[in-house]
Amino acid sequence: MRLLAPVKRLIRRAEFLKVAEGRRKWVAPGLILQAARQSPAGELRVGFTASRKVGNAVARNRARRRLRAASAELLPAHAFDGHDYVLIARAGTLTRRYQALLGDLAEGLQRLGVYRG
Repeated sequence: MRLLAPVKRLIRRAEFLKVAEGRRKWVAPGLILQAARQSPAGELRVGFTASRKVGNAVARNRARRRLRAASAELLPAHAFDGHDYVLIARAGTLTRRYQALLGDLAEGLQRLGVYRG
């Protein structure tokens, strides 16, 4: 049995910009997934963001919580180590069924070539 990699958080703006610089992204109705290989391999890091387009502060926080829950369920088991991931909330993040949100994330990982089955 393979141990699941611990998921660390992206916090600084520069880290988010570095992932965006990689220009690897997948847009789905429930989220936008960006991925970039990081220099020191072995870690799995993820960041979450929601713009004002999603809604007021309460809606943005709820959208980020939903993305955190989906990533906690999928990323440790199915995402490649040594990569940084940024999940961006969309207006559909709030209304999309949770299983569909998980499907969006899984499909994004597959399309970006970072899915470990």
